[in-house]
Amino acid sequence: MSWTPTDQDRDTAGTVQSVDRAITILELLARHGVAGVTQLATELGVHKSTASRLVSALEQRTLVEQVEDRGKYRLGVGILRLAGATTARLDLVQEARPLCRRLAVTTGETVNLAVLSGGAALYIDQVAGASTLSSYNWVGQHVPLHATSNGKALLSELAEPDLTRTLGELTAYTPSTITERNRLDRELAAVREHGYAMATDELDVGLTAVAAPVRDAHGEVVASVSVSGPSFRFTPERISQLLPDLRRAVDDLSAAMGYRAP
Repeated sequence: MSWTPTDQDRDTAGTVQSVDRAITILELLARHGVAGVTQLATELGVHKSTASRLVSALEQRTLVEQVEDRGKYRLGVGILRLAGATTARLDLVQEARPLCRRLAVTTGETVNLAVLSGGAALYIDQVAGASTLSSYNWVGQHVPLHATSNGKALLSELAEPDLTRTLGELTAYTPSTITERNRLDRELAAVREHGYAMATDELDVGLTAVAAPVRDAHGEVVASVSVSGPSFRFTPERISQLLPDLRRAVDDLSAAMGYRAP
């Protein structure tokens, strides 16, 4: 039996092709500096009207912009915005890596670095401690904000309406997951008061983590660092032992990011 592509298959193929062509336009402008639609169409091997539509879409996102000579385009400020965000994230990982290693050595537990990414916490670095038998690699993973210590630390100073918009639905992942907004609000208030967040069995049964926020030069929370391990090992006494080392790590990282405590 021969396979016949459906309308959905054709739409998907067309979308992928458009994305590929749009990226190629950005690469061509990066190479040439300035180029017109006719030149871009020729190098893409497409009709001028197709190139024009792609350029218009990129222009709406400020990824390309017209130069004084109309019909000519160059890379726009949107590219700089994206590049700046990437550079800032790479700088954060670079500054955090030795501090996270030190924290992992001191505590023997897994240390994660996370940032706010849309409506989730994005894990951007991880260091396993000596006590870690088999640690899941969280790097590159988006995890729910309300069910993790990193997420609560990142949420702790968001004001309304940003907090509600960022949170979305409070989905239950385990019987211990916080799903009531008023209870979560109390937890976030506790984070602000004590300087750290906790999550016990809230994302995965048997996993406990404690996290603290990292601040930039403006005093804004830009990341969080967590220490995590099996819940049976994270007793109240053990957490009390971990907290000074965690606080030292986030204080040093915040200072590296330009923060000066009042």
